[in-house]
Amino acid sequence: MNEEKKGGYLKLLSGMKNEWKWLAKYIKVYRLPIFFYIIIGVFATLMSLGTSVVSKYLIDAVVSRLDDRLFRYGAAVIALAVFNIVFSAITAWISANVTTKTNNDIKADIFSNMMLSSWKDISVYHSGELLNRIEGDVSVISSGVISFVPSLVTRALQFIGSLVIVLVYDRTMAVLALISAPFLFFSSRFLVKTMRKFNKQTREMNGKVLSFSEEALQNIQVLKAFDLTRDYIKNFCELLKTYRTVRLNYEKFSILTTLFLSLLGTLVSYTCYGWGVYRLWQGAISYGTMTLFLSIASNLSSSFSSLASLVPTAISIATSAGRVMEITAFTKEDDEDREKALEMKKRAKEERINLEAKDLFFAYKEGDGNVLSGIDFNVSSGETIAFIGASGEGKTTILRLILGLVKPSGGSITLISENGAALSISDSTRRLCAYVPQEKSIFSGTIAENLRIVKSDATDEELEEVLEKCEMLSFVSSLPLGLETPVGEKGVNLSQGQAQRISIARALLRDSEILLLDEATSALDVETEEHVLKNIMTDNPQRLCILTTHRESMLRYADRIYKVTPDGKLT
Repeated sequence: MNEEKKGGYLKLLSGMKNEWKWLAKYIKVYRLPIFFYIIIGVFATLMSLGTSVVSKYLIDAVVSRLDDRLFRYGAAVIALAVFNIVFSAITAWISANVTTKTNNDIKADIFSNMMLSSWKDISVYHSGELLNRIEGDVSVISSGVISFVPSLVTRALQFIGSLVIVLVYDRTMAVLALISAPFLFFSSRFLVKTMRKFNKQTREMNGKVLSFSEEALQNIQVLKAFDLTRDYIKNFCELLKTYRTVRLNYEKFSILTTLFLSLLGTLVSYTCYGWGVYRLWQGAISYGTMTLFLSIASNLSSSFSSLASLVPTAISIATSAGRVMEITAFTKEDDEDREKALEMKKRAKEERINLEAKDLFFAYKEGDGNVLSGIDFNVSSGETIAFIGASGEGKTTILRLILGLVKPSGGSITLISENGAALSISDSTRRLCAYVPQEKSIFSGTIAENLRIVKSDATDEELEEVLEKCEMLSFVSSLPLGLETPVGEKGVNLSQGQAQRISIARALLRDSEILLLDEATSALDVETEEHVLKNIMTDNPQRLCILTTHRESMLRYADRIYKVTPDGKLT
């Protein structure tokens, strides 16, 4: 049993080693500000120790009535105190600037890492949990990267400096000041393991609270419609209660640990104090030396406790690093075929391209049944094909494969130009596509901003042209602010049909060689749908178009229709 516990502890330390190894890359990047903080810390520590030593001579001068030295030492103590105050203020301002920049840089790096991760990997996580990691965990990491190493160096220097001064004046005092060391050493295993557990539980519960509240707010219309608001408030309160329990358990352990360390420190301080009084009573030391002992003994004990307190800090930083490492370890989209895709896009303006799938298999998870099983299809520029079938049988999955969001489990899906050049579908070929999803895909901002996402330099005339093709221009023009009308998060101020038409307009503005429509007109009435589809098909006769639908009215525009069967095949 003891061997199992030992193995678990070693595994824990090994995990922390890997996490700190991952953190080392950021420490290396910010080595200059870290070095700057170390210099500041060393300077401040030396000033503090120097003040203690000068104070000793000042008190001895007062007791001995050495008037010629009294003014000199008094002026030195005052000067050191004032300088320390000014120095601390300047340091705080510099620290605020450096910490803010570091936090922003690391947050931007982690965000870009998330955004470039495989869609299949990143979609496993709730968006609230991802936000929790990019906000909470990254803040812990950025603060730790900048402050941990300087704190370690500074507190170690304070401890060593205090120990050296005490050893110079009284070796017995040094031994008494270190009496807490064995207790802290033998309790470190329990402290590390428990602090790690509580840190992880707290961060996970915080993620659950964020995920629940974000989801509830995003679906507040549905919750109100079903009269579920009070139920969700109750559930949220229960979740907060659980979070409170976890947090209080963590705080209780922290308080008990601090209490233990404080009592130990107090015991050491009073032992040193008693020893100093005894030595003073013996006449072995002066009043100034006694004052120095009290100050340095306190520094020695507090610096040792401070070094011990860095253990929970290191655990907290490592825990957050581990949580961020999980989401940065995903497969990244590297845009490996960028140049080939750009060349094909350029040639597609003048030549036909063909999209061909051969013996295509796909499963979302290894070991699960195939969503698609050995399907074949092809479509060329100027053609439109449609995929039909019951919900959940793989129509949207086919579009995800074409977009390079997921990779086939078997078979191939390839773009082939007229000259025979072939390019496997990937994140690089996505630049040839425009996509209209079946769900709302409206961002907070104005109508113009939503459209210009795909073409930042588009003129108002171009925006109006695509809105006209989607039967939306008259509506937008009737609004007081026109194109600059805010639409709110997820298009809250728009109907489902209006949101769909803006999504279609955005896809047309992109003017891509491949247009993917996933139930893109499901919220439109038959007449509007007919006008919009007619405009889409005549907008660019050379465009390769793929659509999924449950509506027969759309099928009249398809050159070929493929039905996805329950066993993942095409008929």
